[in-house]
Amino acid sequence: MGLFAISQAVLFQPAPAYIVLAGRLAQHMVGIMTDRKYTVISLFSGAMGLDLGLDQTGRFQHLACVEIEPDFCDTIRLNMQRGALPKELKIYQIDISQLDPLKVLSDVGLAPGDLDLLVGGPPCQAFSTAGRRASVEDPRGTLLWQFLHFVDVMRPKMFLMENVRGLLSAALKHRPIAKRPEKGGLPLQNEELPGSVVRLFSEDLQRIKPHTYHMDIFEVNAVNYGAPQLRERALFIGNRFNATVDFPDPSHGATTTDDAVLDLFTETVGLKPWRTLRDAIGDLHEDDPIIMDFSPRKKTFLSLVPQGGNWRSLPEHIQKVSMGRAWHAKGGRSGWWRRLSFDLPCPTLVTMPNHASTSLCHPVEVRALTLREYARIQEFPDSWIFGGRPSRQYAQVGNAVPVRLGRIAGDVISATLDRFSKQSWEPLQTSPDAYRIVYVQSHIRTRQWYKGGVTHVWQDGAKENASYGAPITKRKVRHVNER
Repeated sequence: MGLFAISQAVLFQPAPAYIVLAGRLAQHMVGIMTDRKYTVISLFSGAMGLDLGLDQTGRFQHLACVEIEPDFCDTIRLNMQRGALPKELKIYQIDISQLDPLKVLSDVGLAPGDLDLLVGGPPCQAFSTAGRRASVEDPRGTLLWQFLHFVDVMRPKMFLMENVRGLLSAALKHRPIAKRPEKGGLPLQNEELPGSVVRLFSEDLQRIKPHTYHMDIFEVNAVNYGAPQLRERALFIGNRFNATVDFPDPSHGATTTDDAVLDLFTETVGLKPWRTLRDAIGDLHEDDPIIMDFSPRKKTFLSLVPQGGNWRSLPEHIQKVSMGRAWHAKGGRSGWWRRLSFDLPCPTLVTMPNHASTSLCHPVEVRALTLREYARIQEFPDSWIFGGRPSRQYAQVGNAVPVRLGRIAGDVISATLDRFSKQSWEPLQTSPDAYRIVYVQSHIRTRQWYKGGVTHVWQDGAKENASYGAPITKRKVRHVNER
């Protein structure tokens, strides 16, 4: 029933029906309000994984995106040409430090304070725990602070910034382990303390006037929300309404058995099982796949590794020959000659699947994952096109935000915007005490590969052969200024 029809019916109904129809009218008006689409400008857009997630909520209208990489911009243009993105979307292929935020606002017909949401994931490889960390030295010249500059100038109602979880413990200045106090070195200076990057970022955010921003930071793992991939991320959600925002508890997980290991395959009340690699790519058939495959030498070693195994499944003399000096290293080697399992979530995707030390070998074929398999794991639509040569296509997908995380974050943000839209955008009278870092069971305790001289192989269908450890902490809140 349309709005006009409801109004006409109300005039000619007795009191009980009037009450019922008035309720329907109220529900209809609420529906109109909640159908509103909020404006978005995207920075560091990449392959648009975060943006696609927001779009899947049906609550956002993308006005512009900023991306420096030509191949990544080609991806955006190709999908815009085929109608997967708004034809009015403005694309800025430029170094963000050379772009005036006021010009972007003017180009899309907005003034400072009008934009509903600013989103982006500044590339910050220096903060990743996957490699050797670098010092920041002059943080205000980094891409992280470029994002903050756009917040300062555009004054969006809310912002969403995503990054590697390692950013939360990163220091402004890196002290080599051999020179730290526990090794006899001098006490750490403030800029060398873990978390000093985020503390300085927060201090600078608090200086933005006249609108003050509250920020909540969430440590999450995409697998806990239904993505078929173990992928830890940090989501920074800011708002200028003095409101505390919360991220939902995991919707997917595993039950703890009597021996304190995780049963990944049983659905429990209120919690669905983790989605697996089979869920993502089990039905995918490609006639002419794009693939960055392993070399013949690498395939020689991988052909000896069983499904769900890694280098530990090889005879020791082959381990030494194939791994070189890495064989003598301690820790961080589970990715060497790794063959995946269909029955488990995929490990975190990297930008190239065919490296020996971070190999992503298909469970039953001796080959790397294809580009489309990569995209499936990140939950890009099958129709999504990637620009550039294969190595650049893999880089786009490997660096992307899982689409599902964008959707979950979009639901949180749209609900917050709905709330304050009903209050004429008036902020709360009192602001929260401090910015929060909320841990939401993001760390998945690594599956067991080796213990007591025994190699553990997770062979599909043989679920008792290996296990994940049960989580120690499910949710924990601390303040940014805590050390």
